[in-house]
Amino acid sequence: MDDQFNVAVIVETSNSYARGILRGIHDYARSRRWTLHLTEHGRHEIDESFAGNWKFDGIIARIETDGMAGIIAAMDVPTVDVSAARLVPGIPWVETDDEAICRLALQHLRDCGLQNFAFFGDPYYNWSIWRQQAFERMVGPSDSAGARIFNLPARQEPQVRWWTQREAIRAWLDSLPKPVGVFACYDGCGQQLLEICRYYEIKVPDDVAIVGVDNDELLCEITTPSMSSIAPNAFGAGACAAEILDRMLHGEALSDAKHAIAPLGVRKRVSTDVLAVEDRHVAEAIAFIRGNAHRNIGVEDLLGAVPLSRRVLQARFRKALNRTPHQEIARVRTDAVRDLLLETDMSLSQISDAVGIKHPEYLSVFFKKETGTTPREYRDRVRARSFPKAAD
Repeated sequence: MDDQFNVAVIVETSNSYARGILRGIHDYARSRRWTLHLTEHGRHEIDESFAGNWKFDGIIARIETDGMAGIIAAMDVPTVDVSAARLVPGIPWVETDDEAICRLALQHLRDCGLQNFAFFGDPYYNWSIWRQQAFERMVGPSDSAGARIFNLPARQEPQVRWWTQREAIRAWLDSLPKPVGVFACYDGCGQQLLEICRYYEIKVPDDVAIVGVDNDELLCEITTPSMSSIAPNAFGAGACAAEILDRMLHGEALSDAKHAIAPLGVRKRVSTDVLAVEDRHVAEAIAFIRGNAHRNIGVEDLLGAVPLSRRVLQARFRKALNRTPHQEIARVRTDAVRDLLLETDMSLSQISDAVGIKHPEYLSVFFKKETGTTPREYRDRVRARSFPKAAD
């Protein structure tokens, strides 16, 4: 039987990403003889309740302040960090895969037909800096690269009066070529952009399409319009951190390497509900594909919907989207399956019916061909029934 351990969980309860981490830790701990100790606090608050006479065997913490870093270092027990701030060197840490997040955001914006991209960041946070660096690598060098990026002012404290920057942000948005897709470093910044767009009557998503990160359901749905967002695997990050700590509690010496957790996917909402394709016939074909994602359509159906030959349609698709009509049909259908796996408890048979695939067995073959994983494996990963494994 496993040894019994007292584990301090110093993770804020004030945002959806942190609560996802907590769920992952709790789910892992249920299969171990762990007693978890958690107190409610905000992200940048110093939780001094752990500095008393508590005797902990290990810690999982979002170490976001120098004060908290000092308290945790003084406790001198095995610790796993789930923050990107890196205020306590030499310990393992688990964070989002910022490269993968940026890649997913840009691919989503490209799938909307957009060719102009920008980044809105907050350099107070390391993950925003890393996402910006990934953005610059992926979008490519340009004499105007600086114009594609707007960062909130550098500061010593987490709070920022972003509303005081509204004129500068408006001027930046006005300077961007339209239509443009903006990758906001997280949902908070995305919400700020949407408020500014609404204040200055900038058209979203027609002129400016916005995608955030964290998929905070309440925050994303309460904005006007609702905001698309990258869904991180916070549950998986928490489970991974717990698995690392478990190994440390049993005597393993692990390095201070970063354990990067890949995102789950994109939750599409109104802020990116745009189809920016100049070719009218290609736009009509794409709209037909999206409107018939529940049917087993093929290229022949597209030829019946637009007055083009197969050869011309193929050529125009490649010019507009850099993919074939068949690839676009497969992509839209794959996204439909992924959304149903992510957001519902529908069986594979029900999902097959919903997307016009005759047999669940073929659904599995199709989905694995397009994504590299079966529908069941994808859903297990989404629901964190299979935890991300920590490297040595």
